[in-house]
Amino acid sequence: MLVPGGVYFAGESRAWTGGMAFYDPELPGTAAARGYLLTAGQFADIAAQEMYRPPGADLDLIAVAVEAGRATLGPGRYETLLRVGVRDGVPMLTFTAPWRAGEVEWTAPAPAYLGMIAAGLRAAHGWSVARTVAYLADRPGVTGHWTRADLTDLVAAVPAR
Repeated sequence: MLVPGGVYFAGESRAWTGGMAFYDPELPGTAAARGYLLTAGQFADIAAQEMYRPPGADLDLIAVAVEAGRATLGPGRYETLLRVGVRDGVPMLTFTAPWRAGEVEWTAPAPAYLGMIAAGLRAAHGWSVARTVAYLADRPGVTGHWTRADLTDLVAAVPAR
C-alpha cells in the first residue's frame, strides 16, 4: 500500500548502527508500506518491542484509531501511534517518532538495514531494482549519503523477500 507522507532516516539504531526509518505524514509524496491485519494485542506487542518496553501492555488503540488519529505514548523513537488511513473499514495504524523529519538531523542508514528495507519494498510492491533505487534515493537520510550507484549495487545484491 501507499500512504500519504514519507519516510526519513534519523538517530542511531542500536541493532543496525545507522539511521532508523521513521514515517512523517507531513512529508510530501507517498510512503510505500506493507500492511498486516493484526489484533489490537498483536499490534500493542510489536509496538512495545520497538519502544523497548515489556510486551503485554494494552495500548489505547481505540483513541488513536477512531478518535484522535495520533497518540504520543512517550518521547522516544517509535512511541507515537498514528492512524494513516482506513482500508476495508479497518483503521491502518503505525508507530513512529514524535518529531517531524524537519526537526531532527538526518542520518544515513546502515547497508544491512537499507538492504532489508529494499528487499521488503521489492517483495511487497513487485518493484524492480531501478524503481526501488529511485524511491530510496529520495529519502531524507539516504540523499547525500548514498550514491545511486551504491544503492543500485546494494539493491541488486539483496533478494526480494
